Amino acid sequence: MQFKRLNNAIVTEKYSGESLRTQKASAKIVHLGIGAFHRAHQAVYTNNVNGFAAKAAEDIWSIVGVSLRSATVRDQLVPQNCFYNVIESDASGSNRFLVSAIEDVLVAPENPQAVLDVMAAETTQIVSLTVTEKGYCHDVVSGDLDLQNPDIQHDLANLDSPKTAIGFIVSALKFRRDHALPAFTVLSCDNLPSNGKTLAKVVLQFAGSIEPALADWIKAQVKFPNTMIDRIVPATTADDIDMFPQRYGYHDLAMVKTERFSQWVIEDNFVGKRPAWQKVGVNIVKDVDAYENAKLRLLNGAHSSLAYVGYLTGLDFVHQVMENPELTRFLTHLMKVEIAPTIVAPEGLDLQKYCDDLLLRFSNPELHHRTYQIAMDGSQKVPQRLLHTVEYKLKNNQAFDALSFAIAGWLRYTMGVNESGVAIEVQDPRAEQLASIYKQYANNLDELIDAYLSVHSIFPESLQDYPEFKESLRYWVALILELGAKAALVKLLERLNLAEE
Repeated sequence: MQFKRLNNAIVTEKYSGESLRTQKASAKIVHLGIGAFHRAHQAVYTNNVNGFAAKAAEDIWSIVGVSLRSATVRDQLVPQNCFYNVIESDASGSNRFLVSAIEDVLVAPENPQAVLDVMAAETTQIVSLTVTEKGYCHDVVSGDLDLQNPDIQHDLANLDSPKTAIGFIVSALKFRRDHALPAFTVLSCDNLPSNGKTLAKVVLQFAGSIEPALADWIKAQVKFPNTMIDRIVPATTADDIDMFPQRYGYHDLAMVKTERFSQWVIEDNFVGKRPAWQKVGVNIVKDVDAYENAKLRLLNGAHSSLAYVGYLTGLDFVHQVMENPELTRFLTHLMKVEIAPTIVAPEGLDLQKYCDDLLLRFSNPELHHRTYQIAMDGSQKVPQRLLHTVEYKLKNNQAFDALSFAIAGWLRYTMGVNESGVAIEVQDPRAEQLASIYKQYANNLDELIDAYLSVHSIFPESLQDYPEFKESLRYWVALILELGAKAALVKLLERLNLAEE
């Protein structure tokens, strides 16, 4: 099968019964961080706007993807003229569809100027990003830009050839201001509390370090909507790529796999145009906070918890965790008893049913979502996914044993060796710092916990006011080290009166 494009227009051809549109896009989205999640989520919604909701050429949108690190995605997509397949699966089976919304993929380290050119182009209305928490180069507790980050320091000194998403955004906006061009909307699609506000804060701090007047212009002209994104997208494996031609008769190196469920909630806060996403299932709302809080704490908090505890007990995949009765009881209690009461649900959301739905989604045997993948970058995730919930529990004098156990599981994981003595490659921007703490204080548990809690870029200083948190964390870390994660989990379930009869 040949994929074809001509002059940025999609050439219509039948593709397994699917017809591709021919209209030329009149507006662009530049997306920073064109990984699997974007291709299975935001690009799908934009593709659906083009295929189902667009009535005229001016309604057609195209995406220029940007890789901020490697050429892998470019080398997969561009030879296919940026067409790729999405496979949606659950226990009942799977379905496949083609996505044609991406126009091109640029590799920032190879040609940063090309990226800046398309971001600065007047046809670009939105710059969106999925760069994970660490891509914001900020302190996850204070939300401030980390001005000591080497890549941020590079960008401040080399604004014409930046490395970070923050540097690219500010450089492009500076060009637009200097050339009297309108601003664009900057749309964060990462799992951060108030992600739009968080992004605006670091962008303004970066811009202010360049020129205070630039920060003033950005604050007045640019919009940073908050969003909530929800879809489970595991990494595509070599086996997935190899299986695709056996099923469909041709190769697709850029295919992605995901679950059937998908949700996107966006604050109605744009400058300029945007796609008619509301016509294809996106919720455009006045306030995203309630949706985001429920998702961050319940889905993401539970996902991280099952990843660390599951990985420590030797389980490679999320669905294997859900097949384990002890882990399922732990997770159900964590979500329904400890986390859900901390959340003010958005209108129409039944939190207990939401928990049941999440447990069912986690059980999907078709995704093969690795616990190790979810475990990455915990220092950037644990604060908003778990520690904020713990703070609520402490302030309201509520029990938090399962939450503390999950955090202890994360700390045990960062020690860099599993229970069989085999080294773990901990992928985390603070891996060296956390490993150094363990190495220095491994023989004194009190000093070890004190040293962890003194890392205020992870643990808020306010937690120091609650000795019961330190004691709980010490207890569970000690038990996991002494007994192993499986046996320690049994002790937790006994304490929670959840042990098997």
